[in-house]
Amino acid sequence: MTAEPLAEPTAEPGSRWPVPPRDGYTVDDLFKLPDLPPHTELIDGSLVFVSPQRRFHAKMIELLMNGLRRTIPQDLRVEREMTVVLDRRNGPEPDLSVVRAEAVTGLEQTRFEAADVLLAVEVVSPDSEARDRDTKPHKYAAAGIPHFWLVEMTGANKHPVVRTYELDPVSKSYALTGTHREQLKLGDPYDIDVDITLDALKSL
Repeated sequence: MTAEPLAEPTAEPGSRWPVPPRDGYTVDDLFKLPDLPPHTELIDGSLVFVSPQRRFHAKMIELLMNGLRRTIPQDLRVEREMTVVLDRRNGPEPDLSVVRAEAVTGLEQTRFEAADVLLAVEVVSPDSEARDRDTKPHKYAAAGIPHFWLVEMTGANKHPVVRTYELDPVSKSYALTGTHREQLKLGDPYDIDVDITLDALKSL
């Protein structure tokens, strides 16, 4: 399905926004539409634009990415902000993904299939709380992604907390396996040991 003609300016002089098809966009449209903002996602056939992020968001992704890569097996890779195709109408972009190495095809790659993703990580932002806490986890689980992490900034001292979830293959829903505030130490999807203290975050 291709996008229909662009609409007349609606926000600022000279702005032209794509008019969605009657049945919504598809993943193919997501990669064909010109001039979309970076990190645009597709949720239920609708384009979702990303607002400017807090420094916490960027540094928390960096902290986890460094920690995940430190112990990752040779048959897996850590990817940052890459589209994951869940179905034809859903292409979210997790902040971090752990994928099978065999699914990495080159530097021009733009997406991964859900079947190649072992872990999806979302760092909650003020503008995306509902999507990060509710919409995306449900869709990741329905697509069969085995592990999901939700990362937030909590408390008066704005301390990071990572909640880890594992997929129940029967119910296709996630069950909480732990709440981590100082050390993120896990055996799945591989042996992981990451310092997530506030000091570690601030040192970046």
